[in-house]
Amino acid sequence: MTSLRILKPNVTREEAIEQFSRGAISHMRAGLYGPLRSVADFFVPFKLFQVEIFNNGRKKLRIFGLDAASGLLDLYGFDQMPGDHEVIYRESRNRAPIIVNDEIGKSLVATKVQRLLFTTGFFRLWNFRLSAEAIPGEIYVPYWVGFRGRRAAARFVVMDAVRRRMEGGKVRELLRDWLASTS
Repeated sequence: MTSLRILKPNVTREEAIEQFSRGAISHMRAGLYGPLRSVADFFVPFKLFQVEIFNNGRKKLRIFGLDAASGLLDLYGFDQMPGDHEVIYRESRNRAPIIVNDEIGKSLVATKVQRLLFTTGFFRLWNFRLSAEAIPGEIYVPYWVGFRGRRAAARFVVMDAVRRRMEGGKVRELLRDWLASTS
């Protein structure tokens, strides 16, 4: 098993358990789906791209991470490459497979960055163009998964361990597909 380069999580396992167990929504989920049974980590690979944004005669360089498991998740934005103090290395089988190659990724990241820029104000863009180049290797984003259930029925919730936020249907679907493929 190879060692994964993982963004350093901002949420510990204990904090994730507390988040999955407290509040009105958690109590409602416990009533509907059963108690919290276990918490596991899960890692999603992201390919990094250096994106040059040309707008109104100015050039801006940014690093964006595109999920390499589906290409559907939100981009991760970085002002610079994550350094050694921002990553950890460890082995895990709980990871989504890499499916998106560099060429498809380039096209997807360019489209997603354009969409982001257009939502900030279309009329602010003048003589606009962008280019994206893949950076070799990948970085894994950690997630915490809380499993609830009674008997054979199980449900789960997912938290981004870097951004400290609960995730929606895209990440849950990615996890569900991975769980189904491994069984």
